[in-house]
Amino acid sequence: MYLNVAEIESAITALHDSFPDASKVITPPHPTHEGRTTRLLRVGTRQTDEVPGILLLGGIHAREWIPPDALISLAADLLEAHDLATGLGYGASTFTAAQVAQVVENLNLFFFPCVNPDGRAFSQTTSAMWRKNRRPAPAGSTRPSCVGVDLNRNFDFLWDHTSKFAPDADVHTSSAPCHAQVYRGPAAASEPETRNVVWALDTHPRIQWLADVHSAVPVILHNWGSDQNQSTTPTDNFRNIDLDAVRGRPDDGIGEFIPERDLEIAVGLAERMNDAVRGVRGVDYGVEAAYGLYPTSGTIDDYAYSRHLIDPAATKVFAYTIECGDKFQPAFSEAEQVMREVSAALLALALNAPETAF
Repeated sequence: MYLNVAEIESAITALHDSFPDASKVITPPHPTHEGRTTRLLRVGTRQTDEVPGILLLGGIHAREWIPPDALISLAADLLEAHDLATGLGYGASTFTAAQVAQVVENLNLFFFPCVNPDGRAFSQTTSAMWRKNRRPAPAGSTRPSCVGVDLNRNFDFLWDHTSKFAPDADVHTSSAPCHAQVYRGPAAASEPETRNVVWALDTHPRIQWLADVHSAVPVILHNWGSDQNQSTTPTDNFRNIDLDAVRGRPDDGIGEFIPERDLEIAVGLAERMNDAVRGVRGVDYGVEAAYGLYPTSGTIDDYAYSRHLIDPAATKVFAYTIECGDKFQPAFSEAEQVMREVSAALLALALNAPETAF
């Protein structure tokens, strides 16, 4: 059975209690609209300022039930395998005891399994296809769809899509508070859940990689989601206000700049993750830039990578969205197989990412 919100938090506590030398519980500062406090579990034997880190997110979209369970499952597998000095295997994707030790002893993995606990609770008890958080509806709004914000449109990256994109760019975001799926919120980072993720990045500057686990396509996405990638014209970028009227159109000769070396790293790590997924049971997720799925604004992966371009003192974060499986809530027997794919992908990221450390 899928974990509910209380069980996710209990699992975090139990894992830390069982493996106190290789884990730490971290509590972000912002309670949700319904008063819930959600937590992270850091897995690693070193202090946060000693080694690089990876931030692993799940449950941003409430109806996607697999990601939180997948992150709890991987944390449990890693901690137990490290404690017993054994390897891990997910189908043909195998990881030796030495590789498990390498991950736990030379990195910090910040597991944030359930970013959106209010939404998950509502999805699991009331409306299974609920996607957003549970921000109260604006005054005078009575429709159920007027509740909530799509947290993955609420981050401070080209958030105001109505002024930052071409009118015909087909950005999958909405400024309408009653949009049932992709309402961006009243302001960038308006939501406590969004601010908790930002806090995690701000508080742990050695985080250099991020994977946001979603369902269901499947595909592994890398930057950018706002426009097609290009590596030839640095001035064509999200900070250029001259592009606000044309940004986001396909095949118009204008794209979002990403240095060629960064693109090589982003694609290379994504391909390693996909190789690991394929080894589990032969499923090929595929790899592409997020824009290839559809143009977006306010997403966590683009926000995370953009931070170092806005503030030179900020850490460069290579960010990914892993869209796992092909259903939001498959039978749990199938969900367990998808969790194995996610675990293999994230371990591949953890093993190969240090080659790109800076």
